[in-house]
Amino acid sequence: MALSLGTTEPDSPHPQAGSDRRGGVRYRRAALMGVPAFLAAATLVVLTAQGALAAQFAISGMPFTVTADSLEGTGFGQFGALDNMAEGSPNAGDTGGQVLVIVTAIREAKLTNLCQSVELGGTNLVITAGNKGTPVKASGLTTDSTEISGKLAAFDNIEIGGDASTFEKPPVKGPLGSFGQQADTVDIKNVRQNNYATTATRFTLPDLHMGFSSKGC
Repeated sequence: MALSLGTTEPDSPHPQAGSDRRGGVRYRRAALMGVPAFLAAATLVVLTAQGALAAQFAISGMPFTVTADSLEGTGFGQFGALDNMAEGSPNAGDTGGQVLVIVTAIREAKLTNLCQSVELGGTNLVITAGNKGTPVKASGLTTDSTEISGKLAAFDNIEIGGDASTFEKPPVKGPLGSFGQQADTVDIKNVRQNNYATTATRFTLPDLHMGFSSKGC
């Protein structure tokens, strides 16, 4: 991830400048499930994300699921972007190799009972951490999601509708002219994300376990 910089920003699939690229994005693939604060911006994120730059690294095009009992963070931001697969990727399908995503960026994040899974030909690679009293910690966290949901979400000093290129609270900024929202803090219970990419400047995973399972998160 559906997830602490000083003045240094992480290497991320989200440049801070806009782009004139226009892709054959299939908007039906960007259906959102979410708590009210996410839904308030969802439609405009889809409409304005057409101008977002593609990822600096090519995504595999294989979605993965991330869940957590809670996600707490400081320095929250969110905006739309386009992620791109490598040319000729077998996972492109009818997308043209592009995926419209919601970028969630958090300077400092804590997640309890984290689970991440990706389906690999009939089995699932599952990673768990932070389930024995010590939370997972991430600095400069960004996640690229097509779906986000949560049982309850709370934000302090949230600003909705700002130009994401002017944001100062999250660790990265969005493309010029893109619709976004930012807040001092975020707290989401029972968060679930359908992701295509995650980056962080630092990820600390206590009680890490990785293995294969017939069930995902």
